[in-house]
Amino acid sequence: MATFTTVGLGELLWDVLPESRQLGGAPANFAYMTGLLGDEGIVASRTGADKLGAEARLRLEGMGLPTLWIQLDTTHPTGIAKVDVDAGGQPTFELAAPAAWDFFEWTPDWQVLAQKADAVCFGSLAQRSPQSRATIHAFLQAIRPGTVRVFDINLRQRFYTAQLLADSAKMADIIKLNHDELPVLVQLLGFPFVDEESAARWLLNTFHLKLVCITRGAKGSLLVSEYTRDEHPGIPTQVADTVGSGDAFTAALVYHYLRRAPINRMNQAANRMGSWVASHTGATPARDEAQLTLICAAGE
Repeated sequence: MATFTTVGLGELLWDVLPESRQLGGAPANFAYMTGLLGDEGIVASRTGADKLGAEARLRLEGMGLPTLWIQLDTTHPTGIAKVDVDAGGQPTFELAAPAAWDFFEWTPDWQVLAQKADAVCFGSLAQRSPQSRATIHAFLQAIRPGTVRVFDINLRQRFYTAQLLADSAKMADIIKLNHDELPVLVQLLGFPFVDEESAARWLLNTFHLKLVCITRGAKGSLLVSEYTRDEHPGIPTQVADTVGSGDAFTAALVYHYLRRAPINRMNQAANRMGSWVASHTGATPARDEAQLTLICAAGE
């Protein structure tokens, strides 16, 4: 079976939880999950030339992820996020700024990576600084025609503007966001929020998208394309914490989208992967062959 190269482009940071410190950031979580499914998952980010940066590289290597496209910043520190998790497993994040990932540089190495990517997943958080935003846009403009561009919206603190979100949506094929972020997004962009499906169809039409994905936590998700829609009720699970479950959802979605799976199969696989991660503490659980077989087979 053909494999694809999928890039997580954005922030790399340490999630500092009450009881532990874990390497995080959506791109690393996404790339790790992509690798578990059998595609080549790559993180493109930047760390400081400090102890946490060295640890991040070692951790990525331990996760089976290449570090060739992790830039080294000799001025700014490796990113950290203080994470508090409530009784329901829902996290809140307090992000340090500035961090190394605010200073991406457009390099020959990244240009080569852009040309080999079959899919690129980028977010809103890593665009909080003008320099990283410009570099992310340069990356997206350098990809081959047909490379899938996934805008995974992540409205953290106040690190976003209407202009940033609109500019990113224009560069995307797929937008993925959660049910809390959807009303904020469309209202910021000037559309009155009435319900999820009409908001999704407005996004599709306004930004010429191929797919809008709305996650609903334990209640599953809604996927809307130009000609069809699919709702999934979610997969019941004993939640440990939800850190990384959205990134896992995106990884399975992209895996099956690249293989042209029907929308209902994409939704099933993505929900299964998201719920599996939510049943574990942290965003990068160890391989589970039975789960991964079910997730991969959902597209068939």
